[in-house]
Amino acid sequence: MFVFRIDSNSGVPPYLQLVQQVRQGVLLGFLAEGDRLPLIREVSETVAINPNTVAKAYRQLEQEGLVTGRPGQGTFVNATEAAPVSPATYTSLQRGLETWLGRARAAGLDEQAINALFTAALNKARNENIA
Repeated sequence: MFVFRIDSNSGVPPYLQLVQQVRQGVLLGFLAEGDRLPLIREVSETVAINPNTVAKAYRQLEQEGLVTGRPGQGTFVNATEAAPVSPATYTSLQRGLETWLGRARAAGLDEQAINALFTAALNKARNENIA
């Protein structure tokens, strides 16, 4: 079952965090067509947020066509395009990124510095048409 997390220090509204996690879950292959998202009540209890916040996230996902709500049954992932790379590739890339994060932490970088460095590298790659 898909599990949500809320980072109260992120500055991102909780409903958007839920939306982003579903989008990422689909992109990374953790969620596939027909998978049921946790019930609004379950999410609300698990991450300690108002059920209306979860409902708002699910409504936005429905408007985007990513999920469909079925009364009395739940909310299900719609047909999606296949992920651009295989789950094994994502796993390998994630391991590499985790290694890099460990090196960054060992070098004394905090989360804010790591985010700044990653964003700078991503922007540079974008400008050089690498990303």
